[in-house]
Amino acid sequence: MIQVPMEILNPFFYFTLLTLSFMFMTPLLASSEPFSEALLSLKSEIIDNSNTLNDWFLPPEINPSPTTQIHACSWSGVKCSENSSKIIALDLSMKNLGGSLSGSQFNLFIDLVDLNLSHNSFSSHLPNGIFNLTRLQSLDISRNNFSGLFPNGISNLKTLIVLDAFSNSFSGPLPDDVSRIETLKVMNFAGSYFSGPIPSGYGSFKSLEFIHLAGNFLSGKIPPELGNLKKMSHMEIGYNSYEGEIPWQFGNMSALIYLDIADANISGSIPNGLSNLTKLESLFLFRNQISGKIPGEFGKMLSLQSLDLSDNLISGEIPETFSELKNLKLLSLMYNELSGSVPQGVAKLPQLDTLLIWNNYFTGSLPGDLGRFSKLRHLDVSTNYFVGSIPPGICNGRELEKLILFSNNFTGGLSPSLSNCSSLVRLRVEDNLFSGEISLQFGNLPGLSYVDLSRNRFTGGILPFEFVKASRLEYFNVSYNPGLGGILPSKIWSLSNLQNFSMVSCGVSGNIPPFEYCKSVLVIELGMNNLSGEIPKSISNCKHLVRIDLAYNDLSGSIPTEKTFKNMDESAFIGNPKLCGAPLKQCHNGISNGLQLGSRRAQKLAWVLILCGVIVLFITAAVFGIVYFKRGSKGHWKMISFNGLPQFTAKDVLRSFNCVESLGEVSTLPHSIGKVALPTGITVSVRKIEWDPKEMKFMLQSLTRIGNVRHRNLTRLLGICYNNRIAYVLYDYLPNGNLAEKIRVGKDWETKCKIVMGVAKALCFLHHDCYPAIAHGNLKASNVLFDENMEPHLAEYGLGSIVQSMNSPLPAKTRKETGGLRTSLREELYMDVYNFGELIMEILANGRSTNAATISQNTQNEDLIREIADENGIGPSNSFQEEMLKSFIEVALLCMKSKPSDRPSMQDAQKMLSRLKSQPDGRL
Repeated sequence: MIQVPMEILNPFFYFTLLTLSFMFMTPLLASSEPFSEALLSLKSEIIDNSNTLNDWFLPPEINPSPTTQIHACSWSGVKCSENSSKIIALDLSMKNLGGSLSGSQFNLFIDLVDLNLSHNSFSSHLPNGIFNLTRLQSLDISRNNFSGLFPNGISNLKTLIVLDAFSNSFSGPLPDDVSRIETLKVMNFAGSYFSGPIPSGYGSFKSLEFIHLAGNFLSGKIPPELGNLKKMSHMEIGYNSYEGEIPWQFGNMSALIYLDIADANISGSIPNGLSNLTKLESLFLFRNQISGKIPGEFGKMLSLQSLDLSDNLISGEIPETFSELKNLKLLSLMYNELSGSVPQGVAKLPQLDTLLIWNNYFTGSLPGDLGRFSKLRHLDVSTNYFVGSIPPGICNGRELEKLILFSNNFTGGLSPSLSNCSSLVRLRVEDNLFSGEISLQFGNLPGLSYVDLSRNRFTGGILPFEFVKASRLEYFNVSYNPGLGGILPSKIWSLSNLQNFSMVSCGVSGNIPPFEYCKSVLVIELGMNNLSGEIPKSISNCKHLVRIDLAYNDLSGSIPTEKTFKNMDESAFIGNPKLCGAPLKQCHNGISNGLQLGSRRAQKLAWVLILCGVIVLFITAAVFGIVYFKRGSKGHWKMISFNGLPQFTAKDVLRSFNCVESLGEVSTLPHSIGKVALPTGITVSVRKIEWDPKEMKFMLQSLTRIGNVRHRNLTRLLGICYNNRIAYVLYDYLPNGNLAEKIRVGKDWETKCKIVMGVAKALCFLHHDCYPAIAHGNLKASNVLFDENMEPHLAEYGLGSIVQSMNSPLPAKTRKETGGLRTSLREELYMDVYNFGELIMEILANGRSTNAATISQNTQNEDLIREIADENGIGPSNSFQEEMLKSFIEVALLCMKSKPSDRPSMQDAQKMLSRLKSQPDGRL
């Protein structure tokens, strides 16, 4: 008898069994074939909570007949050849799918040219079985949660044209072998946590046109070999942390149209060779450490439309050759060390719509033709040393939306052309030397919402008949124009959108107009004027009022007893000797702060009626509350983006959180989110805030105000994604941790000084350059974050009272009646100063408690100084550092005085520290 080896018998046996099964199979399996079975196997690995693959099944057939057609060709996401004999594409994108894929099924799909798994929640490792699809031309795995190392073998995809792995959770280095795919044109590895250097082999691509590596943890030097990519048209490699300069070889990428190396820690000067990129339309190098001058050769880049070099250390002047950039639309040079005057030629650029040059050292006048030859839309030249007047043709293009000129030395009056600038939305000219009448004709400015004219020399009052036409005005500040005079317009509070009205120290007289509507008003500041009469009782109509300042006037009568006024401290009313009632002296005119005095029986009846009313309101509120909570956290998601964040939709942001959006809601929301990669690879930090729907409007207004704050030592609030119960607050992501983690910096005296000065500048800006002032509210070491260059940034400023109110253990009703736990703004500013003093001591003592609060009451603090000097390695031989240390400690102890009014302002504290800022070698 012939013996058949088992290794031969087993395949033969299974083949025979499969053949017999095929001959006698039931009608249910008659239509099955290996491709459909493989897809069903893939489906078994997928988590499909939305049942989007519900048509993936094999129906029974009554009369089975042999066929070469693939049954799965009719399934969603499956595309076949014309005769349905081959599966050529599989698109499972945006189907709310999850799970871990084995990849074992992909061996069968040898004809697949397009595989799209994007916008889902697939996790675990990327299956390297995908790399057996050797005819694949497009592979899109973006916006998933694939993790671990990127698997080897992608070079097997010899015909691949598009590779998109954007926004995943990979770790480790970028795949090096991808550079061996000669057909590849598009490669996107952005926002996916890759680390290490960019492989130098990436300069050997033969056909690559698009590369996106932004928003990772890439480091090392940028390889000069990338300059060999002759077909490259779009390169984004920013939002990483490299070393060194931009390679001069980048000037060899002659086909380049778009180059973005923003927020990448690059240093050195801008290579002159970049001017050889004559096809370049967009160049973004903002938020780096670039120094030196702007190359004059940039005038040769005639295709340039967008140039952003902001937030660097660039010095010198704007090159005169910029007048040749006839296609330039955006020029952003803000936050640098530029000086000189703005070339006249810049004003004649016909396409210029955005000019941002604030926070520099520019001098002279603005070009007289600015705005005359282009449709200027956004102009910000604030915080410079400009003089002269507003160019007369600034709004000739009829598209000017934002005119921001604050903190300069401009003179003259408001340009008459502004009154006909119907497109104007935001006007900020505070802290200048403007004079004359406020000639704005609000009736011609239908979109104007924000006006700040404070700290100037305006006269002539506010024209009442014009002001009441400002239908969309939300913020109006004309404070500290002492010669302004006039009276308050009688219908001032009828403006339906007005939220903030500030007219402090303006010489205003007359009475406060009655509050007829005032539904949206949050802040009223009328201090240090000549107002008289009583506070109108109709102020009770101002349901959302959170701050009022009426100090130093000549008001009389009693302070209203509404709950809003109970939360104000005496500083809001002080200086009005005829005014009485809490929080000032008690009134003695026979009227109590409650019910009118009368018979006890009448009082009892009144209290019974009030109690009944409270009970009815409570029951009504409870019923509405139950109904509301049964509805859950319903509400459409919305998005607010601030300067520095592209105009993402709420849907874009939520998908970045791996949330699932359906019918305007998100079904699964993370409780806390740390680092998130948004579209284009921008990495942000995200904080979740929950709020009562009734408080949403106020919270949004508070957050929006914070979002418009900008300073080098503050983390930027980039955006808010919210519905009526939840907000996700998006901040700049800073990669180097916080001060609490690094407080033990040992004897590094220079670093300590840098941290103290950075925090002082940030707090001084919040307290004295923001109007109204913003208190940090929660100043501590963990809220001092560090960027790539260990520059300190204050985080979570202004959020203290919001979060405290939201997290308060008190019942909502109690919080509302007492105004929450929020103290007055003045007290919060005092507390910031105290906490700053504590922070100085904590930094100097390497995180150790110094009990400085007790010592601050004792003038004998030499022991403390000597102890901290020893810890910092400062001996008698270094008299300069020892004097600096003494001064730092003295400032700290002043800030920590037990009586708040004895503490210096942050402005004074910073001035005291600034006098000490230079060592003999010029360093901190």
